[in-house]
Amino acid sequence: MKKYLFLVALCSFALPAAALDPLGAYRVRPPQGCVDKDVTTQALNLEDIIQISLCTNPSLAAQYMGVKAQEATLGVARAEYLPSVKLTGTGQVTGTKVEHGSYTQDEPLSGKAEASWLLFDFGGREARNSGTRAYVKAAAENYNAAVHDLLLSVQTAYLNLLAAQESLVSAKASLDTYKQSYEEAQKRYKLGMVSLSDKLQAKTRYEQSLLAVVQHENVVKQNSGTLAVLINLQPDTFITLQNPVYDEQVTHIKNDDVKALMAQALEKRPELLAQENTQKAAKANLTTARAHMMPTVSAVASAALGDNWKHNSLYGVNNAAGLMITWPIFSGFSNMYAAEQASYLYKQAQNKTDALKRQVENEVWSAYQNYKTAERSYEISQTVLESAEENHRVAFRYYEVGKTDILNLLSAVAQLADARQNKITAFYSLLLSKANLYRSIGE
Repeated sequence: MKKYLFLVALCSFALPAAALDPLGAYRVRPPQGCVDKDVTTQALNLEDIIQISLCTNPSLAAQYMGVKAQEATLGVARAEYLPSVKLTGTGQVTGTKVEHGSYTQDEPLSGKAEASWLLFDFGGREARNSGTRAYVKAAAENYNAAVHDLLLSVQTAYLNLLAAQESLVSAKASLDTYKQSYEEAQKRYKLGMVSLSDKLQAKTRYEQSLLAVVQHENVVKQNSGTLAVLINLQPDTFITLQNPVYDEQVTHIKNDDVKALMAQALEKRPELLAQENTQKAAKANLTTARAHMMPTVSAVASAALGDNWKHNSLYGVNNAAGLMITWPIFSGFSNMYAAEQASYLYKQAQNKTDALKRQVENEVWSAYQNYKTAERSYEISQTVLESAEENHRVAFRYYEVGKTDILNLLSAVAQLADARQNKITAFYSLLLSKANLYRSIGE
């Protein structure tokens, strides 16, 4: 018998918390389906980057641990519905010396088992459990919000890196165009067809475009480091990305009704769901505070054994069972103020929920307007690029035959370079504004 009791006691201390969940407190699970790819050799698309970040980002992992800790408090709250049992035991050597008498020594042993079970407390226990459940749901929604924030950060870094890479390609194309203009000005200067000023202006623009290439290379490195850190890699890790397709499916949104989008955000935004659960918890705390002023009824039982370990001595057994009523009649008005505090906190939570609803609607409205502006800007940028390309072709032919000067040619080259860059900026701004719009509605 002693062996079995020892094993039970040992298991109660040795089993890890994650392996034992008798009260069903743990619900939230970590991200599943991690991507097994070599990021240094394989080209990754956005879905790959997102899945890798969900499985490797340390900040998100820390947020998940916070959720699990909050879930553990739910187990603590549910334990209030179970009885509590306590065992105590003492063993000691006592001696008695009577004046002019002999010394006697006893070796008394005593043990006691006590059990109590809360039966009724005017809803206080249920309110504490309800409040804890609401806090757990709020923590889970905050974790969900952290996931959404990470997804937006990854998507932003991914698109910024692609935009920087394409901008570098555009800058190199502009460098080639300026080089072509510079070489043509050099040739015409050697033939005496233009002045030295033409050659020097063309050379200046060419060298400026060379500087722009260097600056764009730096932007690529900076954005590459940002993306690498988000997936828990060192910033100097080189990542190969797959370019997105330029089509309407990538740029257009599924629902173009801003009122419907705002209504969807009120139902799905994790920050708002977290605040609503915090409000529920505040209401439960108010019920708990009021219940503290009411009596509680518990069932109690105890059994005690006393023995002095002497064969010629009797042992004693004491048993008791009954109901115990506890009523805090007066506690210096602390329970009253605690209830009033809980009432104010509940009203505060209600006001915060209302304010957050308006904030969420405004975020959706602003994100939608930014998206529509970006969509129109991208459409215009394509037309501007077509015009700039034709203008450059005409200006270069005219300069070749001497019908225009170097200023007009360089102006056409600059307009072409700006048009290329503006199209790249407009395209990725459209994708970023679409990502921000989806984040604002909770997707």
